[in-house]
Amino acid sequence: MGLEIEKKFLVKNIPDNLASYTSHRIEQAYLNKQPVIRVRKSDDDYYMTYKGKGMLEREEYNLPLTAEAYEHLSAKADGNVIRKTRYVIPYRELDIELDIFDYPEGLVMAEVEFPSLVDADAFVKPDWFGEEVTLDPKYHNVNMV
Repeated sequence: MGLEIEKKFLVKNIPDNLASYTSHRIEQAYLNKQPVIRVRKSDDDYYMTYKGKGMLEREEYNLPLTAEAYEHLSAKADGNVIRKTRYVIPYRELDIELDIFDYPEGLVMAEVEFPSLVDADAFVKPDWFGEEVTLDPKYHNVNMV
């Protein structure tokens, strides 16, 4: 991937028509917190991710894994495993990734990735978004485990 530019938001109201959007079951475990090294299962896809320092903008690289490698590595997780359902909701020229967490239970968050910092700065959030938490470290998945 290279560079990730992403904003995170809490959600005031979950859209009523969630079933009409593509969704994925995601399970992810963290092997290291600094730098972030994560293994993820998304439906039937498995991969390891390296994330560099930063909050709004940071390096991110994904490497494919086999199911066996994922199971082996996730058993070595540092902390709990995050489980969530991700809905991909088209919004203007972008996609909103709405995450409804099983763990941590009750958390609902939206993430939006941008092609540039200019696009991120110009973003007007939909009405159903709540507070922006991009710069709040407690809402980064690595800190939720």
